[in-house]
Amino acid sequence: MKPISEEITLEGHIIDSWNLPRAWDRIMDSGGEFELIEIRVGKQKEETSFAHMKVFTDTVAAMALLLEALTELGAVVVSPDDVKTEAAPRDGALPDDFYSSTNMPTQVRLDGRWVQVANTEMDLAIVIDRAAGAAAMIPMTEVKQGAAVVVGHSGIRVQPLARSRDKEIFSFMNADVSSERPKRLAISQIAREMQETKARGGKILFVAGPAIVHSGAAPALAKLIRNGYVNVLFGGNAIAVHDCEAAIFGTSLGVALTTGQPVEGGHRHHMRAINRIRRAGSLREAVAQGILTSGIMYEAVRANIEMVLAGSVRDDGPLPDVVTDMMEVQKKMRAAVQGVELALMVSTMLHSIATGNMLPAWVKTVAVDINPAVVTKLADRGTFQAVGLVTDAELFLRELAEELEIKE
Repeated sequence: MKPISEEITLEGHIIDSWNLPRAWDRIMDSGGEFELIEIRVGKQKEETSFAHMKVFTDTVAAMALLLEALTELGAVVVSPDDVKTEAAPRDGALPDDFYSSTNMPTQVRLDGRWVQVANTEMDLAIVIDRAAGAAAMIPMTEVKQGAAVVVGHSGIRVQPLARSRDKEIFSFMNADVSSERPKRLAISQIAREMQETKARGGKILFVAGPAIVHSGAAPALAKLIRNGYVNVLFGGNAIAVHDCEAAIFGTSLGVALTTGQPVEGGHRHHMRAINRIRRAGSLREAVAQGILTSGIMYEAVRANIEMVLAGSVRDDGPLPDVVTDMMEVQKKMRAAVQGVELALMVSTMLHSIATGNMLPAWVKTVAVDINPAVVTKLADRGTFQAVGLVTDAELFLRELAEELEIKE
């Protein structure tokens, strides 16, 4: 049988970021072969490299899978063709051979010119507006029947991020996870990045889990919000409920935050807190009425930051501010992450993974959890840019506030 072949090119910092050897590995691991046609190696730090090769597989199906893997590394299929599209068969469904997007900058070729694809996010479809000469990544559920959906791999160019040459925590491919990493140094670097982001008017996202309240770290996060280091806050019903419980009753899950001892009847405090907020009508009304006078939710309302609280099937209440329609939550989160430059995710696995899936690869991301598996799962699910820090929420947030020189 005559082998199937395609020619591809890779260009950029493909050697020091390991994209070229990773491409060779993927070709060989898939059972394919390659023939190097041309290679040019940059000799200075600012110079890029270029590789042109022919790849071979036994079947068309194997070639399609291989090209999908190579495209994620920035490979471009050598072809004079524009991007190919097929009409969506119905609302919320895609053609069988649809192209699934990555979280890296992507271009498609329309009428012989490269066009930047808007709304960068992994695992979406790319829809073409030929009249406007534009392209955008769109969730499957939002694609309308008849929309021009990109299929195959021709006319698509992904731009992998080059490894940073600066010796800092966010250097490309520096996402190893270890409980033995020097935490003070890492937290200091994170604080410096937050200061620089704030100074240039950049947007900082904080994804918060309820352990922040249980561990006594809520005052530190409240300080960050009060001092302008949080522009967007994501969480669930639990973080908001237990923060309100702490503000109203001084407990979290019925345990006094000052002594660490259970309070008699404290197991009902979270339900009483929910009821008070529901009677007020919202978190904002609870602040206005003097029901909430401290805490994370209080500071978020006062600072008027963007806040998305996502519900789940196990929620008590929930609070009136919690969005229980999951499709609506996704829309709100996607809108809120636009323009985010730095994301901190602390002690919440599901919300961190969901948020990570929505972030472009260039957003600097920090995942903090006492469980190493939470940090590695974020990277395993595609958020390869995430830097992991294995520690508890209270230590991280307390030291972060200290590094930011927040004196209160």
